[in-house]
Amino acid sequence: MPPRPYVPVVLTTAPFRGTVAVADGLLTPAKLRGRTWRRLLPDVYIHHELPLDHRLWCAAAVLILPSGAAIGGLSAAHLFGCGLLSAGSPVSIVVPRRAGARPNERIRAHHTVLEPADVISAGGIPMTTPERTAFDLGRRLGRRTAVMAFDALLHQGVLDLAMVAELARQRHWWPGIARLHEVIRLADGRAESPMETILRLLLVDAGLPAAEPQFEVRDAYGCLIGRVDLAWPSVRLAVEYEGDHHREQEQFRRDIARVNALRRVGWAVIRLSADDVLRRAASTVALVTAELARLR
Repeated sequence: MPPRPYVPVVLTTAPFRGTVAVADGLLTPAKLRGRTWRRLLPDVYIHHELPLDHRLWCAAAVLILPSGAAIGGLSAAHLFGCGLLSAGSPVSIVVPRRAGARPNERIRAHHTVLEPADVISAGGIPMTTPERTAFDLGRRLGRRTAVMAFDALLHQGVLDLAMVAELARQRHWWPGIARLHEVIRLADGRAESPMETILRLLLVDAGLPAAEPQFEVRDAYGCLIGRVDLAWPSVRLAVEYEGDHHREQEQFRRDIARVNALRRVGWAVIRLSADDVLRRAASTVALVTAELARLR
């Protein structure tokens, strides 16, 4: 049986530059080409057993960032806990205008003006601040995705919306500022999932009265009955988005008990699935509109 290859422990926990590992005597070029190591980017490798997620891709990209560049866009939002990207999504970076960035299918570069105050370092990863991240996303993304990102950053407690508005005031001539102002107006950190944000925007765009996200329904004694995704308290209507986890037996039982408890205190409840929100949007709007009219 052949001996197991020598694996330097220091190289098993994070991405590394292959040329540096060879220069330091940790590996030979031949060993680097072996099955123990996985090449992610030019001269960037990881141990083949290291779980590959988007955070790891960001750490890999940092090793070959141009001078003055940083992780930005949705990748920075992901590092702040936004969670809108999969492991296979390209890494978004922001690059000073005069700096070069070699094209790579795994890295999406955006050339822009970066002030020192726009960038922080966390765990050795340079990235745009939450406010600069949101400033860029609100200008550059589609409206729905941008609001989803804002909602998630606000829900994580890392974003100061007033500071984003101040950035927009200071840089009012930058492209996309009008779109950014709309996203700021629509953002609500009470949303607990991207689908809740999509549902809320669907109803707002239909011209329905604004609902209160994550509203706490209480009985006459002030005891909590349940927290609902969207509510119109004046007419006692709740709209609930139910993801796949609601199909689990125990969760299903809890949901039935909760809906019954809400109805006992006079609330009407509309329960919606992903298909209702994404594929049957017109029918969903009609349903909520009719129920609001009935309860008035």
